[in-house]
Amino acid sequence: MSQAYQDLLIELGTEELPPKALLKLSQAFQQGIEQGLKSAELSFDVIRAYATPRRLALVISKLQTQQDDLTVERRGPAVTAAFDEDGNPTKALQGFARSCGVDVDDLETMQTDKGAWLIFKQQQKGAETASLLPEIIQQSLNALPIPKRMRWGDLPGEFVRPVHWLVVLLGDDVVPVNLLGVNSDRFTVGHRFHHPQPIRISTPMTYAPQLESEGHVMVDYEARKQAIHGQVNELAASLGGDAVINPDLLDEVTGLVEWPVALAGNFDPRFLELPAEALISSMEGHQKYFAVRAKNGDLLPHFITICNIASQDPAQVIAGNERVILPRLSDAAFFWETDRKLPLAQRQEQLKTIVFQNKLGTVYDKSQRVAALAASIAQQMGSEAQLAERAALLAKCDLVTEMVGEFPELQGIMGRYYAQLDGEHADVAEALDEQYRPRFAGDDLPQTASGIAVSLAEKLDTIVGLFGIGQPPSGVKDPFALRRAALGVLRIIIENQLSLDLSRLVTEAANNFVDILTEDEVTTQVMQYFYDRLRGYVIDQGAKADEYESVLAVSPTQPLDFMQRMKAVAEFRKLEQAESLAAGNKRIGNILRKNEAEQEGLSVDTNLLAEPAEKALADQVVAAQQALKPLYSASDYAGVLNYLAGMRETIDAFFEQVMVMSDDEAVRNNRLALLNQTRALFLGVADISCLQE
Repeated sequence: MSQAYQDLLIELGTEELPPKALLKLSQAFQQGIEQGLKSAELSFDVIRAYATPRRLALVISKLQTQQDDLTVERRGPAVTAAFDEDGNPTKALQGFARSCGVDVDDLETMQTDKGAWLIFKQQQKGAETASLLPEIIQQSLNALPIPKRMRWGDLPGEFVRPVHWLVVLLGDDVVPVNLLGVNSDRFTVGHRFHHPQPIRISTPMTYAPQLESEGHVMVDYEARKQAIHGQVNELAASLGGDAVINPDLLDEVTGLVEWPVALAGNFDPRFLELPAEALISSMEGHQKYFAVRAKNGDLLPHFITICNIASQDPAQVIAGNERVILPRLSDAAFFWETDRKLPLAQRQEQLKTIVFQNKLGTVYDKSQRVAALAASIAQQMGSEAQLAERAALLAKCDLVTEMVGEFPELQGIMGRYYAQLDGEHADVAEALDEQYRPRFAGDDLPQTASGIAVSLAEKLDTIVGLFGIGQPPSGVKDPFALRRAALGVLRIIIENQLSLDLSRLVTEAANNFVDILTEDEVTTQVMQYFYDRLRGYVIDQGAKADEYESVLAVSPTQPLDFMQRMKAVAEFRKLEQAESLAAGNKRIGNILRKNEAEQEGLSVDTNLLAEPAEKALADQVVAAQQALKPLYSASDYAGVLNYLAGMRETIDAFFEQVMVMSDDEAVRNNRLALLNQTRALFLGVADISCLQE
């Protein structure tokens, strides 16, 4: 039987969905339906998701309309056990036939390598796709990431918003489905204002075009997003500037409208005296407006709003938005003026009222610890410890300002502005903003010495503190963003080329928690956590896992040094001698481990060297120990490994011509000592025996 295929449309019409969650809901709905169809073994061509504030929809092309027929096969008893001596069916055979609902004569015989068996075969007709869809749709809705499902009135079921209509079309036919108290139909609804009347959907493939042409609804999320982006940029250009397009705001606005229309408005230029970030936060956070910058980067007294309607009188809409934004900007101006009356330094006492973490004390306590650690880090970097300490003490003071209280995303940024107005050193002011960098993957790193010191100290204090009280990240739970903080520490040290010993910094951070930490071996735990984060970092940079493992084996505690060793190992493995030397090192390691001779301090007695090959290796080891000293001092690990590559033939000759496990104990131990010293030369960089072919 040839298989038939039809297009499928599923649309769930609701009250306005949460705009920030719309895209996530749409993607999850698609994944759920896709998984359901695959589990039912129903093939399809392409599945396309659509989403607006009032609907979640999917159009699936060339969906199989019926499951394939299956041949169900059950194996019964072996022929030898199926009949007695007289050829009559045994009880086992009779029972098997009854369980299959057939007579013994209806069973078939199957020959195998292990003998003959009686089997039951039955053709099972595949289910109609239409009969499977209600359960597939229901399961997908049940799995949507909705933190809190709600019930409305006497409507059955719970969902994120009330459901008003349901469209399920398979080809030209409506599939009967009842979900959340609504029966499926072929009628959708257009734009709430432009076309509130029902729209009859002809076929699944006409769904999106019909809604756009008849209903004034751009149902394609990505197309709507691009339309908004284009309109905003075009309007900004007409105003002589560039739009400030925050990706999160763009997503949110896309989730707020079905028929986007961009309009530009103005505000009083006097507000431009405020920090640009404050104005942008006010426009974005409260009104969902896009700000506009001049070509030189200065903010312009304009904003762009996205309406959900094509108004016949846009001037009225613009005037209304201009009236609304005035009190918002006035509030920001009030916060700015109020905050400037009190210097940041005088706000430190207020930090005693803010709890950082119950067991780790207040934000004031944390500031004191961070200040001590930042001063030490700055000193290790060769910069001014006093500036780093001052910056750390002021770092959290803007948390108690009116502006940051209203716009938490401005913490650090407002601290920088207020510190500049207070006459603080330029590096100190900049550090108040840089302490939070990197804020996200790929973000800029702190650049000033004080900013680097405070950022590292802040992150290390948090990581060590939480590990020290037994609250490391677990699974997906990471409320203090320790993963991001750890990666930030590594990026700052490595990408700023800082020769800082991370183990020392972790120990110093732990020592600042006087009688607070309860966990044993905190430094070891935290360093292991950093090594785990470093592994992900280097793999993302294109390094190979075995290169990382080879360096980890010698546990360098300076991240920059770790990276330099990895680079050297990557270059070393390109050499023709690499494979042989890696194998030789693995053999040496195995021999030493078996004989418990992998300790430092074993010396080679030249008087016990008898074979030419072991004498040659001993001479090369002595020569290498001297030759490599300046290379190690310069951290020229590539040079070290390149030099050691020249020992391949000597090492190979040793294993070919020398019996390490001599019957003479003194000779045996002497040869083990020689191998130990040979291996130590390589371990000065990495354990190259970890390298795979």
